[in-house]
Amino acid sequence: MENRTFATPGPGTSTSTLVPEPARGAPLAPPRTLRARRRRPAVLAMAVALIAAGGLGGAVLYNSTGQRIAVLALARDVPYGQVLTADDLVVARIASDPVLKPLAAADRARTIGMRATTDLRRGALLLGADVAQALTVQPGQLVVGIAAKRTQLPATRLQPGAMVVVVSTPEASSGQAGGTSRTPESLSAVVTAVGKVDTDGSQVVDVALASADGPRLASWVQSGRFQVVLAPRAGASPAPGTGTGTPAPGAGTPTPSGSSGAGSGV
Repeated sequence: MENRTFATPGPGTSTSTLVPEPARGAPLAPPRTLRARRRRPAVLAMAVALIAAGGLGGAVLYNSTGQRIAVLALARDVPYGQVLTADDLVVARIASDPVLKPLAAADRARTIGMRATTDLRRGALLLGADVAQALTVQPGQLVVGIAAKRTQLPATRLQPGAMVVVVSTPEASSGQAGGTSRTPESLSAVVTAVGKVDTDGSQVVDVALASADGPRLASWVQSGRFQVVLAPRAGASPAPGTGTGTPAPGAGTPTPSGSSGAGSGV
């Protein structure tokens, strides 16, 4: 321990001239730059952890999206209504994507024999909506929208695929006294779509029928003088007085897959 000797103030010496030895104070705080340097290892460790987590997430995403799945694609063009054959299909391998939902290669046997619901192009992926067992609208048919009142439709709710007969209800002829009634005409059709019922009870029903009968049905709809009736089911006797018009192809009985006539490609 260091010993220090201090002079004793003599007579006449002012005590104010004596300067005491500076007391030993507390150690000085480290500068700000030093504190920042001490925090840097923790920040670096956190950054490394975030980078590792991001890399792991990217690897998981790559593995989930990079997996290849076997799907069906078109080997050549297939027109609308044609039956798909084995030569029309090819197996393709694509990256799994939840947005794309093509038919799996395992569905190949089930898909063969179905009909194309639209024009299919070579190289395109085959979707479930692109094929059907039977077509509601056959090639060579027209679709006519019938805006009918509640009293012009049957009480039974119409469904797509239902067979109907649209009967013309013309006014009585005024050529003779008292008027004479003409024999009503009728056209067979197949319901393809049913619209929502309006507040007044009216409803729009789309029907498919032969292209030659489409303009005539449209004129009936324009005049508003028609009646929609349900056609007899297969095996039932037809109602008297119906069927005087030209029936639509396949309107009497649902056309099974592979038995369509015009434009079926088989």
